[in-house]
Amino acid sequence: MPRHPHHADPGPAAGPPGAHDRPAPPPQPDTPAAPPPGTDPPPPAADPRRGVLLPLALAQFICSFAGSNMNVMINDISHDLDTTVQGVQVAITVFLLVMAALMIPGGKLTDRYGRKRCFLVGLVIYGIGALLSAASPGLGVLILGNSILEGVGTALLIPPVYILTTLFFTDVTSRARAFGAVMALGGIGAAAGPLIGGLITSAISWRAAFVFQALVVALIVLLSRRIRDPLPPDPDRPFDIQGAVLSAVGLTLLVMGILAADNNLWLTLGLLVAGALVLVRFFLTARAKERAGEEPLLSPSLFRNHTSNLGLVTQNIQWLVLMGTSFVVATYLQVVRGYDAVATGVIFTAATLGLLASSLAAERLARRHAQRTLIVTGFAVTAVGIGALIGLAGSSTRAIAYTPGLLLIGLGLGLMLTPSVNIVQSSFPEDQQGEISGLSRSVSNLGSSLGTAVAGTILVANLTSHAYAAAMGTLAGLAVVGLIAATRLPPGEPPGVRAEAEAAAGE
Repeated sequence: MPRHPHHADPGPAAGPPGAHDRPAPPPQPDTPAAPPPGTDPPPPAADPRRGVLLPLALAQFICSFAGSNMNVMINDISHDLDTTVQGVQVAITVFLLVMAALMIPGGKLTDRYGRKRCFLVGLVIYGIGALLSAASPGLGVLILGNSILEGVGTALLIPPVYILTTLFFTDVTSRARAFGAVMALGGIGAAAGPLIGGLITSAISWRAAFVFQALVVALIVLLSRRIRDPLPPDPDRPFDIQGAVLSAVGLTLLVMGILAADNNLWLTLGLLVAGALVLVRFFLTARAKERAGEEPLLSPSLFRNHTSNLGLVTQNIQWLVLMGTSFVVATYLQVVRGYDAVATGVIFTAATLGLLASSLAAERLARRHAQRTLIVTGFAVTAVGIGALIGLAGSSTRAIAYTPGLLLIGLGLGLMLTPSVNIVQSSFPEDQQGEISGLSRSVSNLGSSLGTAVAGTILVANLTSHAYAAAMGTLAGLAVVGLIAATRLPPGEPPGVRAEAEAAAGE
């Protein structure tokens, strides 16, 4: 755990003869000795947290932006690359899937090679993928650059974001503030991705949106020079290659099975069963390795923490709803209603403003309300927002009909993104932060991938208002599941109330 530099308290010094016969001087405060005359005072010790939060939050922003900005480019990309809406959906879903499949191995690699090193390597791979996507002549190269390379880069750089935030900000209030900043930019990246992507696409080209990502990545690399890894890497720490392969294959089969649902139900059933069997084998192998004294990729003991398990469920559903809504609404507006990229992006401004407002209030809300209260309220507001999108947007062709629902969804998600992450990360000690961070991000990105796959498949199978209502209804039902899971979280106390109680007990 990072500690601030401090001066050691020197022991008693031997005095001249007879010194002990004189009264002892009064105790002096523990302050640094004054510098000799004519010399400059020493500079104050640097706070190791200074300059850390901005590059970490920007990294979460650009990765979330990448997951949603393509939603408003569907028509432009499909026409330019001579592909279909389903082809672009596959590219988006595979990007989110690669992140989910590799996030747990990415979290474990931070222990072996260091958090900052993995962060920087991930940024470089991501930047290369963005530039390759910008120059892609066809869908295959776009999938290689955007879905594969950007996905791999994200899986390497995102776990360090949450590990470093947890290690640098150790008390509940400062950690809530730090996670609030990270999750705020992440949520804004996902919600504002359609607007920013739409503006860039209409003003220049959809390819310029990938150049924008590469430029932001270069800025993050420059800002990251001041980060100092608070824990040394452990190059001798084992890495479970078998577990990494099994987890990646299992998750891939599950998501690909969902994507195949509108083409072949038997293929879907086969892929889902195969994916489930591979994941069962993954957990059985991990348990056997742990019992044999070896270190598995993911310790089954992580799932013995009831609070963390519920927090992971809420994380998964939050991102499933966010990315599912973004894809369904953006696709429906462009393909069915005929909106262009800018008009679609402007409509999503309501969600961005709602998410920004509630995220900026995260620190104040965390001091006054228990984390369970914030998550429960967030799911309730989000479910009402989805209902408004179905009722108002489904019966009106005016763009303003989408504003109330998207605003409520943004407000609800902003309320609960930070406390869900904080609940999970704070449930484990420092030596398990790499493991739980990878699991937490994998669960969230799996939710993003499932949201695009499930709701997107329902919509793309039959692009009509009825399919739109069915897709959004599915997301509303899942939001209710998240609400039920949130009510099972322990009530807890607001950090502000707990801090006051501790202060009173110490008096």
